[in-house]
Amino acid sequence: MSAPRHAVVIGSGFGGLAVAARLQAAGLSVTLIEKREKIGGRAYQLVDNGYVFDMGPSLITAPHIIDSIFRAAGRSLVDYVGLAPLDPYYRIYFHDGSHIDYCGDVERMKAEMARHDPRDADNLEGFLDDVRPIYDAVIGDRLGSKPFDSIGSMMRFLPRMARMGAYRPVTRFVDRWFRDFRHRFVFSFHPLFVGGNPFKTPSIYLMIPFLEREGGVWFSVGGMYSVVEALGTLFEELGGRIRTSTAVDEILVENGRAVGVRAGGEEIRADLVVSNADPGHTYGRLLQKEPRRRWSDRRLASTKWSMSCFLLYVGTRRQYPQLEHHTLILSERYEELLDDIFEEKILPDDFSMYLHAPTRTDPDMAPPGCESMYVLVPVANQRSGIDWSATKEAFADRVLRFLEEWGLEGLRESIEVLHLFTPDDFESELNATLGNAFAIEPRFTQTAWFRPHNRSEDVEGLYLVGAGTHPGAGVPGVLLSAETTYGCIAEDLGLPDQWDWDEPGRVALQEPRSVEALAGSP
Repeated sequence: MSAPRHAVVIGSGFGGLAVAARLQAAGLSVTLIEKREKIGGRAYQLVDNGYVFDMGPSLITAPHIIDSIFRAAGRSLVDYVGLAPLDPYYRIYFHDGSHIDYCGDVERMKAEMARHDPRDADNLEGFLDDVRPIYDAVIGDRLGSKPFDSIGSMMRFLPRMARMGAYRPVTRFVDRWFRDFRHRFVFSFHPLFVGGNPFKTPSIYLMIPFLEREGGVWFSVGGMYSVVEALGTLFEELGGRIRTSTAVDEILVENGRAVGVRAGGEEIRADLVVSNADPGHTYGRLLQKEPRRRWSDRRLASTKWSMSCFLLYVGTRRQYPQLEHHTLILSERYEELLDDIFEEKILPDDFSMYLHAPTRTDPDMAPPGCESMYVLVPVANQRSGIDWSATKEAFADRVLRFLEEWGLEGLRESIEVLHLFTPDDFESELNATLGNAFAIEPRFTQTAWFRPHNRSEDVEGLYLVGAGTHPGAGVPGVLLSAETTYGCIAEDLGLPDQWDWDEPGRVALQEPRSVEALAGSP
């Protein structure tokens, strides 16, 4: 019998882990190479003095998409991870002191909205009906998990996109239905979760809030890193090999074909290479010796990379019950603030922020009576020229002082653990071009066929996975990219089909093991 074909996967974010597990389950021999000490990529974990922090993604939508990876190996997600449903999904505080608890229940949302504008509440179901065709296209028809690697595929999709109005910016789509500023924000902010400006991002991305409504919003017991660990465990159970603390320096190319990588001072030969690295790093650094027709240095320099984030990982000796598991605290400015971040690339005096307080759901993520939270402030990427080494301490103090004045009394004096993560860290730790937080910005001209393809256009035998390729960032998007990339490899190598989703609620209906315990049920 001949030896199985060998694949090298660069990077162990969700995309790298997912495609590695799929390839190993299909009979390939896979080596997963990770620069950092642990697997996870942007979904890394920080533990300090009893406080546990997820450093990146903080929620699960569409658990059936994660489950499909385990099902490809004949396993089930719920045998590896306990899932806890979140309700509300988010609490959103506005500049005037009002707030909306955002959830997936239509009647409850209508009641929340009616407090501010009854007409908007009456329009909610019409809005959802208007969005459903977008969701049906991306998820139902699986356009999010099939490659847009030919101009023909894009041209066939454009008429459908036009009929749905999905080419319009998200805010224009939403504003036709709602007039209160709160509701306009609530139903348009989701592109920020994938690095997009809602005033520029096409409405195809409105499938995200619909996906939340259909499949719920979940938290994995022990933190999101438990999903990373589960995928790593699955991969190794299948026979895959993980090498951490090993940076890939070069993708080896012979006669226009990827034949392995140079990493850790040695050559690792392979029949194919999959890169979960940032596309700017993949093409601009790992392939810098190779001629590149499509993703040349000039093309990479003209690409619009997503905004970055300034993150504070805060462990406090007291708790703040006014925070939900996910809380947004907003500036009065919406479009203007995003213009400052995305277009002007300045550090404005005001800011909006996203807080993740997992101790609301899982108290074990902090010592008893304490709070583990991260505070995320969107900021410009490194094209801003901001010197974060000189700025970060003062900016962190501004954020903490604001939160105290907003209502988190005694915050600074109760801090026991504080870590900062800036655009500099995105660049140095994650090889993210210009310190971006979400890879390539999801504008119309950087969507679907216009993104770096899952099957490289420049090097045969090289494939891309993750936030920088189709369909884009966010945990569902990255996992769909792994399906797309696996599909390309399967077509090229004659591997078995692994597309076998069930309905979005299937995983939730299996009553994951730890939900009852978290709810205090016997």
